[in-house]
Amino acid sequence: MKLKTLIALFFVCFYTGAQPITGAWRTTAGGQETVLIFAAQHYSLAVYNREARKFLSTEGGTWRAEEKQLVLKSEYNTAGAKTGHAALWKFHFGKGTLTLDDGAGNLQEFQLIDAGTPGALAGAWLITGRTTEKGVQTITSGARKTMKILSGTRFQWIAYNSETNEFFGTGGGTYATENGRYTETIEFFSRDSTRVGMQLSFLYSLPEGNWRHQGKSSKGDPIDEIWTQRERLGL
Repeated sequence: MKLKTLIALFFVCFYTGAQPITGAWRTTAGGQETVLIFAAQHYSLAVYNREARKFLSTEGGTWRAEEKQLVLKSEYNTAGAKTGHAALWKFHFGKGTLTLDDGAGNLQEFQLIDAGTPGALAGAWLITGRTTEKGVQTITSGARKTMKILSGTRFQWIAYNSETNEFFGTGGGTYATENGRYTETIEFFSRDSTRVGMQLSFLYSLPEGNWRHQGKSSKGDPIDEIWTQRERLGL
């Protein structure tokens, strides 16, 4: 684990009373699920109805902890709220729970799903390359980003433009890494609800700290991608 990440986790544990906030959290109501993933510096929240195969909304960006409040700066928000501003949320830990208070009387209690394990890919990743017949095609992330954010058991990918507030799509669910294979089960997909319930398996490796992702997409198209953690890119 990199020194920068260790320092970030130290401050998170200090401010949160030794219980880290990184990982995945969930709350449910009326068949609707809200899953919140915190990586080292980035977060994403997704709202969906798995049984009805209906994606509802997502938002995310950067986060940091200051005493007993979270400072969340959004990069994307499909619910229509403006992005780029910082929101302050008070938080409180219970036994395996996280309660968030927006200061306007709105409370949400989340149950802990995982604290960043056992999967090997916890973090926020940006796509930085794609292998084709002509070799590796480098992809430079600017305002237009394709990101994957993972805890120890949950994943979500998001495609968006942080400058124009455009949102291009998202999907997510559960994942596992075992014997060089990355396997995901889709629980929501904004572009095509028929993909919900699909299980996809890929080869994965971590050459030089990057994530190489090889297999077939949910459409059956071959993919061979390279992803890099956002902290390494300074984005």
